[in-house]
Amino acid sequence: MTVDTKRWQTSTPHGGSLVDRRAPEDEREERRRQAGEYKKVSVGARQLSDLEMISTGVFSPITGFMTREDYTSVVDTMHLKDGNVWSLPITLSAGDEANAISEGEEISLTDGDGRIVATMLVEDKFSYDKKHEAKEVYRTDDEAHPGVANVYAQGDTLLGGPVTLVEDEPNPRPFPAYYFEPAELRRAFEAKGWKTIVGFQTRNPVHRAHEYIQKSALEIVDGLLLNPLVGETKSDDISAPVRMKSYEVILERYFPQDRTMLAVFPAAMRYAGPREAVFHAMCRKNYGCTHFIIGRDHAGVGSYYGTYDAQHIFDEFSDDELGITLLKYEHAFWCKRTMQMATTKTTPSTPEEQVFLSGTKVREMLARGEYPPKEFSRPEVVKVLIEGLEAEGKATFKK
Repeated sequence: MTVDTKRWQTSTPHGGSLVDRRAPEDEREERRRQAGEYKKVSVGARQLSDLEMISTGVFSPITGFMTREDYTSVVDTMHLKDGNVWSLPITLSAGDEANAISEGEEISLTDGDGRIVATMLVEDKFSYDKKHEAKEVYRTDDEAHPGVANVYAQGDTLLGGPVTLVEDEPNPRPFPAYYFEPAELRRAFEAKGWKTIVGFQTRNPVHRAHEYIQKSALEIVDGLLLNPLVGETKSDDISAPVRMKSYEVILERYFPQDRTMLAVFPAAMRYAGPREAVFHAMCRKNYGCTHFIIGRDHAGVGSYYGTYDAQHIFDEFSDDELGITLLKYEHAFWCKRTMQMATTKTTPSTPEEQVFLSGTKVREMLARGEYPPKEFSRPEVVKVLIEGLEAEGKATFKK
């Protein structure tokens, strides 16, 4: 692990303040009535998630779907046009319905059932190069990559401009007991007396390598935020309900209760590797984290990214423009010589004595109906995963 200790202070939101793009509660009914007269654009699950995260400040300083200037700047430079770091385009695409929409008009954004969830002032309407976006953001134009496939499936026109949320929940909020908006999470940290908070992103159950780096980080901060992504993921990822139960179990059994907190991250997974690592760090900065863990192949998929590319990308930014302390860990493994978790920095063991773990390996074993060994996962976690996968009909395990 490498760590810069110069910026150990309570996190300021990215861009200086948290964005709030929700209509005042006493105005929402009237705004929805007015919005019924506007032209409508239907948005999918990912855009609904983006709408919520823009509106509640998770994507601060972004106030809406990106205009051409922001989009181009983000794709080409990983900065918004105002200079703030931002690594992923947050866009609203449209098909033929875009032909009837003019710049300067207000439109309604609806969900799949036709419910109006937000309005948007269309400041920009523009075409874009999907292959260029794919190559820059995902480092490949291979449509087998799930993120690239999503880009290619989008409409050919992008609509940009500020949004105003007119529904409390554009998406039903998952796991309400663990759902916190950035302002709420910051207040929770303050109530706990935490000034330094390390965030951990995951879309997998916590295995022993995760536990090792989380506890290493806990040695130098006040609290750990386990912040699993529960939005849209690949079909072969373990479902959010099963994962959430596994997180509850491992935190209860193996972590200090007064120094950990579980809260969901309701974003969709992009699988953009290094670029998504930067995006995840900025979002956790908005939640109030002062530190963020970057491990092996963060947000990766397949073999599109190098093992530590998600760490190297942060070298392209200055400490001041990031505003969050990064904790960069090597790939942890079970050491047969010392009989504990380790990295090459902490054990003299040979490669033959090292058992490497990964979320992918655990998922593959579970899908085959195999029990991951104790070196991979805590037995209580394995029990939850097995019961969950069997209940969902995704695997059968020999008793």
